[in-house]
Amino acid sequence: MTTSASDRGKVPAVVLLSGGLDSMVTAALAAERGYEVHALTIDYGQRHVRELQSAKAIVGKLGVARHVELPLDLRKFGGSALTDDIAVPKSGVGDDIPVTYVPARNLVFLALTTAFAETSASRDIFIGVNALDYSGYPDCRPEFIASFAETARLGTKQGVEGAPFAIHAPLQNMSKADIARECDRLGLDPAWSWSCYDPTPTGEACGACDSCRLRRKGFAEAGLVDTTVYAEDAPRVTE
Repeated sequence: MTTSASDRGKVPAVVLLSGGLDSMVTAALAAERGYEVHALTIDYGQRHVRELQSAKAIVGKLGVARHVELPLDLRKFGGSALTDDIAVPKSGVGDDIPVTYVPARNLVFLALTTAFAETSASRDIFIGVNALDYSGYPDCRPEFIASFAETARLGTKQGVEGAPFAIHAPLQNMSKADIARECDRLGLDPAWSWSCYDPTPTGEACGACDSCRLRRKGFAEAGLVDTTVYAEDAPRVTE
């Protein structure tokens, strides 16, 4: 499935494209809905830099109209296992907000995505947040997305002039199994995306971090094959 960058009759939409499974499916859904996709990827100093490589691969596969990779070194702040010298937990998904939470990440990222949208003649912003099978991050909840949409309306030239942004979160109420099914329906190869927070030295997904566990469980529940290469010692999906 591709969109043509030369088809300027399409309405532009900005997609926050991390390179993960959820953002890949979200970008493909935006294209399926007929938008001309403009993708924004944030290089925030994440330890799983492979995610950035996947974002570039996805852009090539989907044929988006424009891709901007924006450097933003959140390692200067630290405070997260993804941006600091903190071990990535591998014991399973818990009930508390984990140390892989990056402080205010989606708040910051959506602000940047809104700025990108306002300079791209777009009123539509897509983000792949999910509030069912996820790690409990507060900036993935529907109330946050709704609140940000109002903030964007009040804080932008476009918003106060009567052309507010629509924040689309098409995966918001999907399970990971639902997302895996959408990936399959859209004809996407799961291996184009990257979810693992702590890849092995030889480049395999660890299979044990929260992100890997949720992803593997979703594909297993959907009865689909995840073509991602996992470490040989990765725990069983049922654990």
